[in-house]
Amino acid sequence: MSFAVLISGGLDSAILLGDALSREGSVFPLYIRCGLAWEPVEEEYLCRYLEALAGPALRPLTVLQQPVADLYGRHWSLSGSGVPDAATPDEAVFLPGRNVLLLAKALLWCHLNGVESIALGTLASNPFPDATPAFFSQMQAVVNQAVAGKVRIVVPFADMKKSAVMRLGKDLPLEHTFSCIEPRGTRHCGQCNKCAERRQAFLDAGLPDPTAYAS
Repeated sequence: MSFAVLISGGLDSAILLGDALSREGSVFPLYIRCGLAWEPVEEEYLCRYLEALAGPALRPLTVLQQPVADLYGRHWSLSGSGVPDAATPDEAVFLPGRNVLLLAKALLWCHLNGVESIALGTLASNPFPDATPAFFSQMQAVVNQAVAGKVRIVVPFADMKKSAVMRLGKDLPLEHTFSCIEPRGTRHCGQCNKCAERRQAFLDAGLPDPTAYAS
């Protein structure tokens, strides 16, 4: 069975890919480049992570372009100004319609390349409207209808808490993952919303945090 993973540099999708490599015949990592401020650093980490997991089941990384500057304008994710800090709620990092944009392209890529499923690392705690079972079901249906396709969206971690996912990935090279939305050079800033979430994830799972934070 062919299986694609929609991957960023972050913990959840990285662990999803690592887990899939132990279960699936061929795993295709897909990265959607949107032009967000942190993506150049994120991609560096992702390439190192994939190199660390290299093996016969892991297919080469596919990078698809989905620029959002014409939609988001001066949004903090593009400008780097007013980035949500560690004190902000998870809702502060919402990127409008992100899964609509990512999945439209990923589902079509799978259809055109004969890949049966596309997986996301969505967790039980995800608060966003484009990460619900109803959304995924309807998105799958409408894109498949458009191309007479049969590609499935799968969310293996949808009933899992972050700590359980972290423990699932405890033996993976998580030092090569990247979670920051305001990087300092090539390092995690240590002050943004996503860095705070990352610190807490390692703490809750009882795992050592290998991340070098700038502060």
